[in-house]
Amino acid sequence: MSQEMQTAHRSDAQEFDIDSYFARIGYCGPRTATLETLKALHFSHPCVIPFENISPFLGHPVGLDWPVLEAKLLHDRRGGYCFEHNLMFMKVLRELGFNVSGLAARVVWGQPDDALTPRGHMLLRVELGGRTWLADVGFGGLTQTAPLLLETDLIQSTPHERFRVRHKGGYYDVQAEVLGEWRSLYRFDMSDHHDVDYAVTSYYLSTNPASHFVTGLIAARAQPGHRYALSGNRLTLHSLDGASRRHEITTVGELIDTLETVFGINISDHAEFAAMASRKVLFQNALD
Repeated sequence: MSQEMQTAHRSDAQEFDIDSYFARIGYCGPRTATLETLKALHFSHPCVIPFENISPFLGHPVGLDWPVLEAKLLHDRRGGYCFEHNLMFMKVLRELGFNVSGLAARVVWGQPDDALTPRGHMLLRVELGGRTWLADVGFGGLTQTAPLLLETDLIQSTPHERFRVRHKGGYYDVQAEVLGEWRSLYRFDMSDHHDVDYAVTSYYLSTNPASHFVTGLIAARAQPGHRYALSGNRLTLHSLDGASRRHEITTVGELIDTLETVFGINISDHAEFAAMASRKVLFQNALD
């Protein structure tokens, strides 16, 4: 990274309220650019700030500029999707002196291995101690809870699943071990991406009537020993021992309570949310 870019990043970072970020995720550790700090932040962030798509679900804009991100993720007790999470995480890491840049990936989760999908996901590249690490605090129900070393075929344990990175045809695949099976999450190369790239993709994903971020409701949050995932009106608790418990939510009131208590998401306008949930048919039963 050039001296001019480093200076620009430091100047930009001065506008960021990093103390509020640390308070939000409950981090009281060292503020040094070390692997231990990176691992601690990478665990705490997805355990506190949830993955969720309530803004596009309600038809609200998703802003990626810093004042909007700070207000939403730090002060309004909300979460967001990959661009919001990883742009904020990149900001924090740069403030602490990490050498970090943005990458873009093609999500292949649930797709055939040869599927060609758009670059709809953001992750981070961190150069530390002569090695390259991948950071990603915004991949929904399988968000990493630790950075991954960019070393192909190395099985890497995290506080939750085991991960590995595979390389084929000029691309890297990030894979997670799910119920004893290695499954690809997304595919990427090492081309740098910038705010303007993410803004275009984010706008498409948050406004396209066919986008799953617009048509459905998604939330996810990692916790020590397990994960919570919400899809529509189905809440799932995934335990590290492989067991899963599912619960069908039958009323809007229960859904709002679940979002606020299980995921820690503030639903500021219950009436607006209830109306949209009713219109998008999240329930088979009558809504309260």
